[in-house]
Parts: sequence; C-alpha cells; structure tokens
Amino acid sequence: MMGFWQPVTNLKDYISQNPPAFTFFLCLLTLATTLIGLSSYGYTHTLPNPDTVKDWNHLLSSLSQFQLCVKANASLSELVSPAPSPMMDTNTSLNSTKTPSLTTLHLKVPLAVSTDSDSGSLTDLGLHTALRASQLHLGGNETVNVTLDFFSGNNSYTCLTISAPTNLLPMSLLPPECPASEKNISPIHMEASNQLPTASQTCYSLHSETDPALTVMLTKEEQIVAVRHLLEVGFCLLGVCLILCVAASLTQSLTRHYHWNGLDLQNEPLVDS
Repeated sequence: MMGFWQPVTNLKDYISQNPPAFTFFLCLLTLATTLIGLSSYGYTHTLPNPDTVKDWNHLLSSLSQFQLCVKANASLSELVSPAPSPMMDTNTSLNSTKTPSLTTLHLKVPLAVSTDSDSGSLTDLGLHTALRASQLHLGGNETVNVTLDFFSGNNSYTCLTISAPTNLLPMSLLPPECPASEKNISPIHMEASNQLPTASQTCYSLHSETDPALTVMLTKEEQIVAVRHLLEVGFCLLGVCLILCVAASLTQSLTRHYHWNGLDLQNEPLVDS
C-alpha cells in the first residue's frame, strides 16, 4: 500500500471531489490560526476586562446618548435653582459624601456640550437632570441625579456631580476630583430625552470621549489564564486539521489500492486453460 501513498496528489484529488469538506477544513484552520494569533497579542498587550460591564467610560457614553432640553412648559422660576453643593467627606481625598445607601461624587470627566440654538458661544453653564439607573445601564430603577458644570473656554473636561445608590456606581478607577471653582453656577433643570426636540425647545447635546485610564483591565494572572486557554484550543484545532489531512490522503490511497486490486481480479481468467 505504501507504493500508492502520494500525499500531495491524494489531497488534490480529495479537494476536487469534496469541496464542502475542504471548505470546512479551511474554516477550522482559520479559526485555529486566529486563536493562536489572539493569544500572541494577549501575551504582549494589556487587555480590557470583558466581565466588567460598569465603568466610567460606559456611564459617560450612556449619558451622552441623551439630549438635555429645557422643559417646554416650564416657568422661569422652575428653570433656575441653587446649585446642589456636595458635602465634603474629610476621610477621603475625593469630594464625596456617603450615606448608608447614597453616594455623591464631584468628578472631572471627558464630556463636552454643544447646542444647535442661535444663542452664540456657550458661556459658563450648569445643567441638572434626573434619570433612572436603567437609562444609564447601571441596573435598577433608582433615581440618579446628575449635574454638569461647563466652563467657557474649557473644552477638555466637565465637572460632573452625580448622586446615586452606592451599589450602582462604578467605584473602581474613579475619574479625578473636579478642581474647586470660584464661579457659582446655578444649574438649569433639564429633561433628558433621546427623541428629536421640538423647534421651541432649547437643547444641549453631550459628547463623551473614551479615556483608557478609566477602563478596567485584566490582571496579569487573568491575562495568563486567558492566553493559555486560547493556545490550548488553537493547538487542539490544529491537531484536528492535521488528522483530517492524513485521513484524506489515506482515503484516496486506499481507494486507489482497492481499485487496482479489483482490476487485477477482473483480469484473471475465470477458467484455467
């Protein structure tokens, strides 16, 4: 049988006769090489933690999906109110206050504001609104109070004051504390909406930027485990591909061997002369 084993010729014959099987083989080989390539990338790069669904980049991105609009039927007395001043906690470096169930944070975040109105350039501005935790993808229906202070001439950050139940806020990798400002801005009460505003409403759009410093990354131990699992699966799939190649080449050899044996039997005389 060894005389009939021609691997390259056998594989060519098998591919020409079995296109679906060859397509499956290519998919399997591509998946194996992709997993091994991902493991190589994961070994040399720090990766974000896919199990972390709540971080400040996610929260700010969820907040920027809303437009903050002045209530259409609001009176002037409802538009402006004193700014909520977060109480100082002397036991922490952050400007925050904690109760058994509530946390208030005053943070400097990468968030910008723009408006489509003809009011000209934006001046110092404070916007206050209340949302449900589910609207910010924090889970639950508790109320989250948000106040945004924007300062003219500063497009790099915004002072965010957020008050919510402690278990809802991402407390790891907090943004830096917002610096104290001598300006006392009275926030305007707004409605958060992701619908198109009416022509008579004044609305502000929010724009967030992803800050890599606020992304929760895998620890070194978690990354090693992930890389090892990718390598194990990748090499197992490569082994399956090798077995399929050997099986295809042997199948063609055996087929040819039995074919020639059948011809020899047919060539033998049925009755001895």
